[in-house]
Amino acid sequence: MNPLASLSHLAAEAPRRALLLLGLMVAVLAVAPVMLDRYLLSVFFLIFWFATVGQAWNIMMGFCGQLSLGHALYVGLGGYIGALLWVKFGISPAIAIVPAVLVAAAFGAAIGWLGFRFGIEGVYFALLTIAFAEVTRIGFDNWSFVGGAAGFFIPVSQVASPINLRGGPVLFYYVALAMMVVAFVVCALLRRSKLGHAWLAVREDAEAARALGIDVFRAKMAAVIVSSAMTAVAGVVYAFYQNNLFPSQTFDIARSIEMILAPIIGGLGTLFGPILGAFILTPLGQMLIALVEKIAGRAIPGVNLVFYGAALMVIIWYAPNGVWPWLKKKLGIPEGRE
Repeated sequence: MNPLASLSHLAAEAPRRALLLLGLMVAVLAVAPVMLDRYLLSVFFLIFWFATVGQAWNIMMGFCGQLSLGHALYVGLGGYIGALLWVKFGISPAIAIVPAVLVAAAFGAAIGWLGFRFGIEGVYFALLTIAFAEVTRIGFDNWSFVGGAAGFFIPVSQVASPINLRGGPVLFYYVALAMMVVAFVVCALLRRSKLGHAWLAVREDAEAARALGIDVFRAKMAAVIVSSAMTAVAGVVYAFYQNNLFPSQTFDIARSIEMILAPIIGGLGTLFGPILGAFILTPLGQMLIALVEKIAGRAIPGVNLVFYGAALMVIIWYAPNGVWPWLKKKLGIPEGRE
């Protein structure tokens, strides 16, 4: 597959109106930091970050039909490996991304092999992913080398360095924006590839796909490996943004649930769904957290999850396929096109 040829073909097929809107959105986001304060920059970072991990999870569930509820595992692995290599050995996160991706992909391959080789599917496969995340959380909770339950901290530097992910909100804004754009392009290329078509066939009917000569096991394994690798990259960036890692938060199932809501609400199996879902949920969730904190006089953990649950019920009721398919009809974009 020639990526440049695939991209040009994809652009040629896309409606001109959609390309103009997409180009305008990217241009606005590129210059937005000059008009945003630190708080809004942090909100946009979270939007871009959730859009990125939403794209990664969408490969597994939206493209290939494999439900994972333990994707926080790969965020944690990526974050801890990147942080450890930087703090303990002085290895730049730009380089540490490589081992982070490899380790996360190895964990994803192990989960996939156990699940797909022994026919664990549906909700049982989801439970397997949760089990791996929980076992890893317990392990990190009791591993003194990484700080255990007390957490692992990355020293704050006053010297801005994009390579080392050291800097202020503007730096992380652009890093997350670039990460979201790259994730979108990667998913667009994968969806158009032979592997992408195999994923869609497996999602619709695995037995029919097998009858057509598709290696279902290999297709599923590719989905979990690619998804885990992409998520690990986002995990490295998030760790250096937060400057701290706590196993109880990093590997928590609540983090996994937050990660999958954007593609579900935006539209499973679509390219714009995870992005649109992140732009809807994240700002509203952050506004609700700030509002409740102002009214109650203190932060109330989990209030955003309550809102996400209510939003999910409303979306499922009025737009069961997600917001993007509904919006696509309103924009007059033909079916089968993003």
